[in-house]
Amino acid sequence: MKIIETAFESSKVLTLMDANFEQINNYHTKEKIVILTDKTVFGLHKNKFEGYVVITIDGTEKNKTQKTIDEIINQLLEKDIDKSYMLVGVGGGVVTDMAGYVASIFKRGIKLGLVPTTILGMTDAAIGGKNGVNVGIYKNMVGTTYRAQFILYDFSFLQTLPKAEWVNGFAEIIKHACIKDVAMFEELIKNNIDFYYDNKIATAILIEKNVALKTAVIVCDEHETGERYELNFGHTFGHAIENLYKMPHGSAISIGMIMAAKISEEVNNFESDMVQKLILLLKQYQLPTFLEINKEQVFSLLKKDKKRAGDEINFVLLNTIGDAKVQKISFVQIADLLDQTL
Repeated sequence: MKIIETAFESSKVLTLMDANFEQINNYHTKEKIVILTDKTVFGLHKNKFEGYVVITIDGTEKNKTQKTIDEIINQLLEKDIDKSYMLVGVGGGVVTDMAGYVASIFKRGIKLGLVPTTILGMTDAAIGGKNGVNVGIYKNMVGTTYRAQFILYDFSFLQTLPKAEWVNGFAEIIKHACIKDVAMFEELIKNNIDFYYDNKIATAILIEKNVALKTAVIVCDEHETGERYELNFGHTFGHAIENLYKMPHGSAISIGMIMAAKISEEVNNFESDMVQKLILLLKQYQLPTFLEINKEQVFSLLKKDKKRAGDEINFVLLNTIGDAKVQKISFVQIADLLDQTL
């Protein structure tokens, strides 16, 4: 196990890389740990959860609502959980997001640990302290920022992860490469989803690179006033179409990255050859590269985006592969660019 300590303004987070699940007991008394997990994960790894207080939920995007949060809190009350307990979220991004939200508000805050079990959760969702729920078709509209004491990476969970969820997670890996790491982008070109699916050592190394990349960005911009916005590459349109078209997160972000790359070509001199290179890479990792969308509906959702500032939105553009920037774009210009790029 490799332990990495990251210091933030008011707390520190331990990243436990290539650890075993039971090592969560090193950070809190087993009898005082409540596990929040997905019903599917619980069924596949039931032996890991023996001896813990366990709450299971349907960890799908449609269930990422305040109603589910209230149900979890009611179960905590029924089980007589107090502030001496730690809540550990074990699952994909939906579960870890909701675990963070619950831990931040239950009795005004209890200890939190996270064990991401998907590629998406390991490389993106569990890192950074953001959490919350959707409101109707509006993605992550309500929540808090609340850091876990530890994030534990037990790669044995990936042995039961469906292939479709590997594909889903690689959208975020490609995003990281696009904005910060051209070498990673070139590495991904040399391989494909089957290579990583069959090569667990290469996967572990790739996940650790992504964890380090995202963590470094967050440490430099803890309150998302500048560089951290770059992590939203592909997400402005991606979030708008994810719930609207009931798409997996990775699929929506794949489409969103292409749209953002094409807008980068129009307004930021991003090379057209690089747009095509990105499209080919997404195809290589079995991610969608085309979707017929309703421009008016998507544009309406953009206006509810958290990155909106008056009549403008902070939009992530590519200068080149591995180098991004944030630029304010007016909604008038966005509407015009949608006509040009769709």
